[in-house]
Amino acid sequence: MAYSVNISVEAPIENQIQEITYDGQEIYQAPLTLSENLAKIAQKIDFSKTNGDDITNDATENGDKSEEDVKDAAAFQTSLWPWDSVRTKLRNALTEVCVLADVLAVAKEKRYMVLDPIQQEPPDVKPMVQVYARKKALAGAASVLLTGAERLRNSQNELAKNRSVPEFHIELLRLRQNWRLKKVSNSIIGDLSYRTAGSKYTQTGMFEVTKAEDDEKVNSCSPPESPNSNSGAGALSVTASAGTSSVVSPAKSSSLRVTIPSELQGVAYIEVLCKKDQDDLCSPNINLLNSSTSSNADMHWQQKLEAAQNVLFCKELFSQLAREAVHLRAPIPHMVVGNQIMATVLPGIQLNIGLCHSTGNDKKTVPPPQKTDHDHVLEHSLHQLLREVHHKNTHHPFPHPSSGPLGPSKRRCIAGPTAADRYELIEMTKSQTLLEQIIQQARHFFMRMRTEYVLDTIAKEVKDPLIVSHWNTLNSPTQSCVKINIWTNGYDTVCRTSLVVHVGEKSLKCVCRDGRVMHMSYEPQELRNLIFCQIHQHQITAVQNLAKCMGWQFLANSTHLGLGAVEPLGNASSCILASPIGDRMIAVRCEPQTGVQVAIAHSPRKDFFPGQLVRERKWENLGGSFKEVRWDKMEGKNFLNKMELLMASLTSS
Repeated sequence: MAYSVNISVEAPIENQIQEITYDGQEIYQAPLTLSENLAKIAQKIDFSKTNGDDITNDATENGDKSEEDVKDAAAFQTSLWPWDSVRTKLRNALTEVCVLADVLAVAKEKRYMVLDPIQQEPPDVKPMVQVYARKKALAGAASVLLTGAERLRNSQNELAKNRSVPEFHIELLRLRQNWRLKKVSNSIIGDLSYRTAGSKYTQTGMFEVTKAEDDEKVNSCSPPESPNSNSGAGALSVTASAGTSSVVSPAKSSSLRVTIPSELQGVAYIEVLCKKDQDDLCSPNINLLNSSTSSNADMHWQQKLEAAQNVLFCKELFSQLAREAVHLRAPIPHMVVGNQIMATVLPGIQLNIGLCHSTGNDKKTVPPPQKTDHDHVLEHSLHQLLREVHHKNTHHPFPHPSSGPLGPSKRRCIAGPTAADRYELIEMTKSQTLLEQIIQQARHFFMRMRTEYVLDTIAKEVKDPLIVSHWNTLNSPTQSCVKINIWTNGYDTVCRTSLVVHVGEKSLKCVCRDGRVMHMSYEPQELRNLIFCQIHQHQITAVQNLAKCMGWQFLANSTHLGLGAVEPLGNASSCILASPIGDRMIAVRCEPQTGVQVAIAHSPRKDFFPGQLVRERKWENLGGSFKEVRWDKMEGKNFLNKMELLMASLTSS
């Protein structure tokens, strides 16, 4: 016994999968509309078959069946073709069209009827009348167009005169040219972040753009003029933001209203201070700016977006520095307190980096912070370091794949062919953080400042000889060079002592003219001692060169004289000179503390008296004892000038 069960067959709810992205997201194909579904069903119709053929085939195969069975089969076959009526009508229409085509062919070939049009007499054409008519018609159309254009121009000019703010769509176009915008539901959302520049900072920089109301347009303020712009009407003030460059429209009210999150409002900057231990490192006014800062509601949208992007950039920079300060291991641990980072640069000197952010909503009168010690160079270096990180995140060295994850660097790619060892591979993976780089720059800044102070102080103290310093203008952030020339005024061609000092992060390297290289620490006293030793050696060398010019003989010299009292700083230098005929001798002694001492001796000796033991007169030619010259009473403008006068007087006498 058979049972009938009703089964409902339905199409699956899910549509076909069109594409699977790399992150595993499935993109489904949109469902078919009613018209597309109808066209799809119509494509399944087979117009080559007819009901008659189907019925005939069925009757031939089942000839022994009764007429009722044939009718039932035809009815069943008809039910299988829902478009059978459409097909029948189409075939009937095709038959009628074919019959009509045959009738027309017979009528045209055998001339049973005439279907050609009857030629009529051509009307009389007057050329000039036609030309005048066309000219008149064109003149009428032109007058209509000119009248309409004039009315549109007048209405546009009147509207422009009455409009106090630019059009909304023009302002939106200018905004879209410089900032990233997208349409979300019924609002326009913009992005201030640096993600396209390679930033990985998680804080969003979204802002909303809407159309300002009429009352807001009247109360809105125009952007202040740039100090470099012209004072005439229609001058454009050019401003640059962090990551974008744009041109602000003429000083008019804006028809846009830009809404910025509260955490990005106001003005922010990074304050860099270098102080000693005894100074106050935590200033109570570090978060306070001048209260006269204009409110965000009164600013033009371009300046408002630039200020918000600067706030985002400063927050990203400070967040990166604070994260590095916590993870770095230093002999003296770095401190992160609130919005301040304190790091030890050199013994007794600390670097203080603070984030200063003011929203401008403080109604109290707060004096501006004292920023006399603020280092703008280090602040600029911090900005450059973060921008360099952004640039490296988006500009990888070639070769690299055009799609997919990026591989190792170029140096690591060629590590195999160049046979790099384990140490070199480890060095390739090392990189300096932003905080380490800025600390190195701060150390070099202090070393350079100390070197400048030592050289300037010695140049003021020592008048003879002259000390001239030449700083190299092309320096790196952590390496600089200064050339020191020591020479005597008026005798620069006789002798000139040069030395080069390389200023590093924690040390100094001095390269003398004779090729000697001396390394010094960060203590400024070591450089001071070296300069004084070079000064006295220069005096001895200059005296020797001057003696050659004067015809005197050079007998002996010593840069480290072991006679006399022990010098607290360096060693004494000396030299002995003889006159051209050998009857006079000059001894010169230079000491870092005492200064210059000069003594002379005569030959033959005036105190030689022959006796019973010494009867030969040749012993009287020995030089006598040295007598010190009262150097402060000598005439001359400097040391070499006095020595020249002394040699000349001894030679003539």
